[in-house]
Amino acid sequence: MGMDYKTSGVDIDMGDKFVDRIKRMVGKTHDARTVASVGGFAALYKMDENRFLAASTDGVGTKIKLAIETNVHNTIGIDLVAMCVNDLLCTGARPLFFLDYFASGKLNLDVGEKVLEGIVEGCLQGKMALIGGETAEMPGMYHNG
Repeated sequence: MGMDYKTSGVDIDMGDKFVDRIKRMVGKTHDARTVASVGGFAALYKMDENRFLAASTDGVGTKIKLAIETNVHNTIGIDLVAMCVNDLLCTGARPLFFLDYFASGKLNLDVGEKVLEGIVEGCLQGKMALIGGETAEMPGMYHNG
């Protein structure tokens, strides 16, 4: 029997319920230029009559576990960028730039560098600039690395 979201412990219906629950609250921040709805892969924001900005965020999910087990960390950086780029491409947008977020329990410079190498490679493949990000070290909250 193959593994699916449900047997792995992921409740897609609960995720959908969460989006339904927060839609009205999030909608309070929207104005007439907000084009996309909550829960889509990417959102659009109207700049003027002919131009829109598209934005998306994503994560690598449980692939982080494989990276830790195999000690191969550059590929999750590439994958992270690819997930975000794919979501933008669904809107017809061209990716312009990327922001990263790197969190760990205890920062390991070698692991962090490998992840960022992958992010940089993903940005180069996607022809976009890595313009900033955040590094968070939170002991007890995340895996060390």
